[in-house]
Amino acid sequence: MKSVRENTPKKDRSPEPAPSAPPEPSGPSAVEAWAYEVAHGEGAGDLAPVVGRNLRKLRTQRGLSLERLSKLSGVSRAMLGQIELAQSAPTINVVWKIARALEVPFSALIAVATPGGTRVMPAAQAKRLTSHDGKFVSRALFPFDEPRKAEFYELRLAARGVEKADAHAAGTRENLVVTQGVLELDVAGERHRLSAGDAIIFEADVPHVYTNPGSAETVMYLVMTYAEPVG
Repeated sequence: MKSVRENTPKKDRSPEPAPSAPPEPSGPSAVEAWAYEVAHGEGAGDLAPVVGRNLRKLRTQRGLSLERLSKLSGVSRAMLGQIELAQSAPTINVVWKIARALEVPFSALIAVATPGGTRVMPAAQAKRLTSHDGKFVSRALFPFDEPRKAEFYELRLAARGVEKADAHAAGTRENLVVTQGVLELDVAGERHRLSAGDAIIFEADVPHVYTNPGSAETVMYLVMTYAEPVG
């Protein structure tokens, strides 16, 4: 699972005012095609304004223009503008690219402020993010509005699905357990096969790939631990 920890933000000397509605894109190129797909599953519509607000806040805090952030993230300026205006619900791939460019954790873009105390997060109201092909689904199982060194996710990978993750920040670890199906996990070229009930912990600051070689969905639960607190 892809992630980046919070780092010292970089400054850009060319901030620009809040964006107006961007023009309709003439159509994405083959390379960018995934960036124009919307998130699937329950909660996708509710997630769009949340990501939009957080993106605009984080971008302006860093003094980044849409153009500059587009160059850093590889996401088109038009798409960034649409996300900020809640006109498009981004895929998990897009959120990761933006988070990496902003040097914040993935969760910083989908955070919703909530009061303290006991919190129930009903499955029916969960906000899920998917990969561009819809085969990989991530659901955060933790609140985002407080400092933390660990994050908890439910991951689902469709039959024959593949999810590639870039190297995370130094010191990041993943502890994963498979609860349904089978998983092949490649960590920097070292392959591991896990069945239901099997668990693994590994250093996630190297590229890693999740593959479901089976004919049924694989369900996993992941605890991601950072070297330094985030949030």
